[in-house]
Amino acid sequence: MVLSLYSFSMRAVKPLITAYLKRRQRAGKESSSRFDERLGVSQCPRPKGRLLWVHAASVGEVQSALILIHKLLALYEGVQVLVTTGTRSSAKMMETALPEGAFHQYYPVDHPEWVEAFLSHWSPDLILWMESELWPNMLLAIQAREIPAILINARLSPRSFRIWNLFKSASRKVLRSFTLILCQTDKDETFYRRLGAQNVEVSDNLKYSAAPLPCDEAALKTINGAFINRPCWVYASSHAGEEKMAVQIHARLKNSIPDLLTVIVPRHPERRTAIAQELDGLGLNIVFRGEDKILPGDDTDIYIADTMGELGLFYRACPVAVIGRSFSDDGGGGHNPIEAAQLHCAVMHGPHVQNLQEIFDEMDVAGAALRLDTSESLESHLHDLLTSAEKIEALQQKAYDFARRKEQVLETVLEALHPTLDTLEIGRKAA
Repeated sequence: MVLSLYSFSMRAVKPLITAYLKRRQRAGKESSSRFDERLGVSQCPRPKGRLLWVHAASVGEVQSALILIHKLLALYEGVQVLVTTGTRSSAKMMETALPEGAFHQYYPVDHPEWVEAFLSHWSPDLILWMESELWPNMLLAIQAREIPAILINARLSPRSFRIWNLFKSASRKVLRSFTLILCQTDKDETFYRRLGAQNVEVSDNLKYSAAPLPCDEAALKTINGAFINRPCWVYASSHAGEEKMAVQIHARLKNSIPDLLTVIVPRHPERRTAIAQELDGLGLNIVFRGEDKILPGDDTDIYIADTMGELGLFYRACPVAVIGRSFSDDGGGGHNPIEAAQLHCAVMHGPHVQNLQEIFDEMDVAGAALRLDTSESLESHLHDLLTSAEKIEALQQKAYDFARRKEQVLETVLEALHPTLDTLEIGRKAA
């Protein structure tokens, strides 16, 4: 009943949906040249042979999907990968990130006609759906066509679970479109099972199988030369309020560690002017790296790395990392701590990491990261680490060992996919 009503409603409001999409197009939020893809119509022909369809809603899911796409194309021959996303930012990311053998299309709006047009055109042999965006009309159409579909990196927040649970019969029918569901956590598995899903397993979060952040080796050599013989730490992916906190901590630590260097990597480099204004008058020597890649001098206290794509460089150069947006003024949320752990950093963070709560909790319990609830506690632990090579090395090793274990998630996912791929008679490449 609920699903029938949903489908009927989508048909009834078709003119409104079209008008809404057109308004988004005029506002630059939809692609003008590829607008019809949102209606299930493509100018690209379907490639011959086996076609795997990977759906990743937005940039966050794309990062996980790319890990899997690269590996699948490296392992299997004679396959093409169609990747769909729903946002312009994710489409732009795909322009440079997709390997040969994969191509991008916009995901169609969940209107029955547009869904049918999309599936009729592409006729995928296998569908790999990333994370949690579940569109009923598409999934029921997939089920009707008996296309094998696997939900990977599945997650369900308590709020989403409560909403889906209000319509349990409909939820069960939609979720049974998937032949297999691979969840991020035990809690996610419990939620999906309670909604009536079948063949549910836990594989952990694929995002943490990503390769370490890259860096330019020549730049690293130069930075290491500039940092030589100085105790240093990095505040990684900082948000509003965190830069000033880090600088104030530095000012106090400098009394006992006079040659200390604090490196701050803002999450959004375009905030450089606001950061400079906030830190002005604090009595410390602050240098901005900028596009000219200016280096810190011997008398530099604070080094602001206001550049894009260099976080991997500073994780390699600094032995201690504090994860940003965990003390920030915007309510926090955290950023990926595995990136620091992979590069041998001792990892510390604040209390506000709700966007990645599970991984932070897991690291804390394993002793692979330190949770600190106040700036005073952060300052105290920074002092302990920066004055003890032994303590730094111990925390670095625990973080690195934890990250290495997470690298096995990709293999777990692939092992779960192999039987379905073998059933489709997709051949594996010779080793």
